[in-house]
Amino acid sequence: KSRFLPQTWRTWRELTPREEETVSPGEETVEALLGLVRGPHSPWALVEDSSAEDQFLRELAIQSPLMLKDTFFYSYFRSLRVVDKQVSLVDKDLLKFLNLEELILSANKIKEVNAANLPPTLKVLELYGNEMRSMECLCAHPPPLLQHLGLGHNKLLGPLESLYVTNNYWPNLVSLDLGFNDLTDLQGMMVSLSTLRHLRLLVLQGNPLALVPYYRGLTIDSLTRLCVLDDITVSPNEKHQFRGFSLSGDLLAQEAQFVVTIGSVKGVVDTSIWDPEPGPEGPFITYNYYVTYDFVEEEDGEGSQYGGVLAEVPGRGSEERKSYPPDTRVHRRSRPAVHAGGRSPGCVLSPQIVRPTTSADLVVQELQGEAEEQLCEELREAVADESQESGATELGESELSFISGHSVPLPVPLSAINSAEELAKLRPRMDPRLFPSPGTVLFSTDRRPWADVISFGYEMQHTFKDLVPLKAFLLSGTTVTIVEEKILSWPLVPLPVDILLPDKKGKGEKNKKETDKKNKKEKAEKQPHKEQKVPKKKREIPKELRQDPSVLRVLGSGQVALEPLLAGEPQVSTVCNYGVLRTLESDKLTLARDLKKSKKGVKKEKSKPLMPSYESDYQPEPLTVEVSIQMNQYRTAEEALRLLAPD
Repeated sequence: KSRFLPQTWRTWRELTPREEETVSPGEETVEALLGLVRGPHSPWALVEDSSAEDQFLRELAIQSPLMLKDTFFYSYFRSLRVVDKQVSLVDKDLLKFLNLEELILSANKIKEVNAANLPPTLKVLELYGNEMRSMECLCAHPPPLLQHLGLGHNKLLGPLESLYVTNNYWPNLVSLDLGFNDLTDLQGMMVSLSTLRHLRLLVLQGNPLALVPYYRGLTIDSLTRLCVLDDITVSPNEKHQFRGFSLSGDLLAQEAQFVVTIGSVKGVVDTSIWDPEPGPEGPFITYNYYVTYDFVEEEDGEGSQYGGVLAEVPGRGSEERKSYPPDTRVHRRSRPAVHAGGRSPGCVLSPQIVRPTTSADLVVQELQGEAEEQLCEELREAVADESQESGATELGESELSFISGHSVPLPVPLSAINSAEELAKLRPRMDPRLFPSPGTVLFSTDRRPWADVISFGYEMQHTFKDLVPLKAFLLSGTTVTIVEEKILSWPLVPLPVDILLPDKKGKGEKNKKETDKKNKKEKAEKQPHKEQKVPKKKREIPKELRQDPSVLRVLGSGQVALEPLLAGEPQVSTVCNYGVLRTLESDKLTLARDLKKSKKGVKKEKSKPLMPSYESDYQPEPLTVEVSIQMNQYRTAEEALRLLAPD
C-alpha cells in the first residue's frame, strides 16, 4: 500500500502498519510468457523483419528450453543471412549446418570462396557486392543442388568466365545473376549458357557485353528456354522478331554505338550590349557560343567515329569564326587548328577535329611559343611537376572569368624564366571546365552567334570497341558545358586618312552650302569627291584583319548521369539547368537594341517608356541546354542484317 494515502477520514486501526503475508514466489505460467513474446507492445516483442523461424525459436525456448542445443541449431536452420558484416572468409564451420538451403553473404569483403566449405544442400547462393574476380573458385566443388546463383556487382573480368557457367558445374541452375561485372565476351557466354537446360531467369545488364546493339536479340535467340532477361519478361513477339539472330553472331562486330544530340540553348545573356561601338581602328568584337561534352577516348583511336568537332582548348585557334565577306583575309595570332578526315554516317556536322592540348602546351603557347625546342621541353616538364603538386588548375577570381581579355606582352623574356614558380606567375588563369577529364576527349558543337534561342541541331555517333573503359565512363557520367567565345579583330593594314576622320562628311556638306552660288564647273568637280565619302563604304569591315586569341568564358557546366544506359534504358534525355544569368537590365538593353535595328523608327520608342508591363511580369529564363544520349539497339534480326549488309 502506498504511504501517500488520500486525505480522507479513516480509523486509527486502518493506519496501523501490519506485517505482509508470506507468499511463495512461484513462476509465471507458460501462457503468460508466450503472451509477453507475442504481444506487439511487449519489451520482448520481435522486430519487424523477423522471420517465422525467429518466432518459433522464442516460443520453443519457453515451451521446451532443454531442446536448445548446438546440434539442434545446426540442423534446424535452412537460411543464413550475413549482410554487410565485413566477412572475408568462408570457413569449414559452415558445413555444420546440415540442412542449410539458402546462404546470403552480400555486401562483404569476400574475394574467393572455397567451394568445399559450402554445404551440399545449398539451393540459393548470393554473393552480391563482394570483391570476387573469378568464378573459378566456385567451380572446384560446386553445390550440386544449386538453383540460384547471384554474383552481381562484383569484379568478374575476362573471356574465360564464360567457361564456368556450363551444365557441367550447375546442372540444376534455374536463375543466374551476373549483372554489373566486367564481362565482355557475349558470344562465348551464349555458347556456355545454352548448355544450362533449366535456366529460365538471366541478368547480364551492367556488363560491357550488354552495351552492344544486338545484346538482347542474340541472347533471346540463343537461349530459347529463357523466360526473363534483365527483369523483363521475354515475350513471344520478341522471340519471333529475333529468330535466326544467333546464326549471324559471328558477323556481328563487338562494339557499342551511341548517338549524342544537343538541341537548343536558352537563357544566354547577349554580352555584346555592354560593348561600345567599334571605331575605324577596331577592335571588332564578335561573340560565339557553343556546347562541349566529354566522352571516353579509345586507346588506339580507331574505335570512335568522329563526325563532329572536337572542342577547342584555350590557346588553340579554330577555323570556325565569325563569317566575314569572302574576300576578307583573317590573320590569327594563335596556332591553326589540326584537322583530320573521316565522317561518320548520319552526322550533320563537318568532320573537323581539333585535338586538345595539355595544360603544359597551353602555357608554352601562351608565352609566345617561338622559343627553342629544348626550352619548351623544360617548361613542359616544369609545369607538369607543378600541376602534380598542386593537383588542379587554378581558378579565376570569379566562377565566370578565367582568361585575361587581351594578350599581354611578357614582363620578362622567355629565356629569363628559370623556375616553375616564375612560370606559374605568368600563366593565365584557366577554368578547368574547359579541359577534358583524364581518359576522355572534349567534343564541341559548332559556333553560333547569340540568339534568344540558340539552336545547334548537333548530332554525333560514337562507336567504341573497348567496352570496359566505356562502362566505367558511363558510371561516372559526362560533363556538359556552355561556353562563350569572345574574339577581338583588328585591321592589319593602316586605314586611309579620310577614313580616320569621320567628321569630314560634315565639312563637305558645309562647303557645299557655302559654295552654292559658284559656277557649275566647280560643283561638277566637287560632286565626285562627295560620292567618295559614302558612309557605307567607309564603315565596312577592313578586308584584312588579325585576331587575338579567343577569350573563353564558361556560362554553365554540370554533370549528366549516364548510369541508366547501363541499367537497360535505351536513352537518357535531360534539360540541364544552370540557373539564371539574365537580369532585367540586360534584357531591357537587348530589347532596346533590337527595336532600334527594326524599321519602326526610334522616335516612337523615345516617346513612351520601355514596356512597363514587361517589367511587372518579368521572369528571367534560366540558362538551359537540351541533351540526349541514345544507345543504339537492334529491334529485329532483319534490322541487324540490313545494317551488316546494306547492299
